[in-house]
This record gives sequence, structure tokens and C-alpha cells, in this order.
Amino acid sequence: MDNLLILERLGRLEKLLIGNKEVLTFDEACDYTGISRSYLYKLTASGKIPHSKPNGKMLFFEKKKLVNWLLQNKRKSPQDIEAEALAYTRRYKSHR
Repeated sequence: MDNLLILERLGRLEKLLIGNKEVLTFDEACDYTGISRSYLYKLTASGKIPHSKPNGKMLFFEKKKLVNWLLQNKRKSPQDIEAEALAYTRRYKSHR
């Protein structure tokens, strides 16, 4: 990465940390999520990620909604699956 790009990203990250903003710009959302600019554009164009476009130009993202979107489709660990199976069998046995 070239030094200017690194300094720009560092500046945006600094703003995120200092401001603790609730609403992020497009570039801030890229930095916050780690999603590339091109992929984030695809996600917004297809409506797959929650965003706002108040003036019809700039994109904004609510941090809470981004976090919820990032954490969707959770995968259960083998321990979680085993615990659920055990709880289910105990419940089923008690109904017999």
C-alpha cells in the first residue's frame, strides 16, 4: 500500500475511535467492517446491506445495523449443537 493511502486510512480510523460515531460514511464503513470499497458498492446496489442515501448521492451506514448485518447467519459450534441435542433428548424423554 502506498504511504498516502495508509495515512488516509489511519486518519479515518482515528476519527472513528475519537468520535465514536453512530452514523458512518461510506469510507468509514469500509474501514469499520473491513469490506472493500467495490464489494460494499455491490452490497448497497443490490440492497443486501442496510444503508441510507438521504440526498441521493452519499451513502451512510448506521453502526448498529452494520454490526447486526455482520453478525447474521451465525454458525453453531459443535459444543452448542451437542448441548441442544442433549437438552432436546432430555425434554423428549420427560414427555414419555
